[in-house]
Amino acid sequence: MEALHGIGPRQAEALHEYGIHTTGRLAAISPATVQHLLGGKAGRTAADRGIDPRPVVPRALPSSATVRCTLDRHTLDGAEVRATLLDLVVQLGRLLRGRGQAARALTLTLRFAGGTGWEKTRRLTEPSPHDDDLRTLAYRLMDAAGLQRGRLTGMALKGEDLVDADRVAQQISLDTAREARLVAEAAMDRIRDKFGQGIIGPAAVIRRAS
Repeated sequence: MEALHGIGPRQAEALHEYGIHTTGRLAAISPATVQHLLGGKAGRTAADRGIDPRPVVPRALPSSATVRCTLDRHTLDGAEVRATLLDLVVQLGRLLRGRGQAARALTLTLRFAGGTGWEKTRRLTEPSPHDDDLRTLAYRLMDAAGLQRGRLTGMALKGEDLVDADRVAQQISLDTAREARLVAEAAMDRIRDKFGQGIIGPAAVIRRAS
């Protein structure tokens, strides 16, 4: 009974004393009788069968999403840096798709040995939650960093200016290869949902994790 709006432990106990243990039993009693048993606001609420009159306010989704990692050792290896960034792309894409959101922009943040950092933001051509689009822009951001002798200690990738994915216009595509990748992406999401994040993904990411 306590699950009903406006019914607390004391009111529930009073109903139990009269043999009213279920909402079905409560519904079979006249509103006047319920009001008499409980009185006051609780009686009126219970007489209305626990209907909550408060408006439903949808939960606002965050306007950004961030994934990050710390490198175990200071690295200069370009291949390892790319694999790490690709891993973040996959994580961010799955996070966005899980929320039903799409990013309009990406921000890449790099941390270096000695405490220095680098950060840059660029906008996507159109909002997207898909790995293909996020990876292309993330790689451009990394190229813009111009890494040479900087020893990386960590990085973060943030999807910004997020929008509801249902509001993103779906363009008719003649790129069959892209369409096949999107189908594969959806299949991989289902596999990850069932077996875990690291069970499937790009070869470079799997090799890095192993």
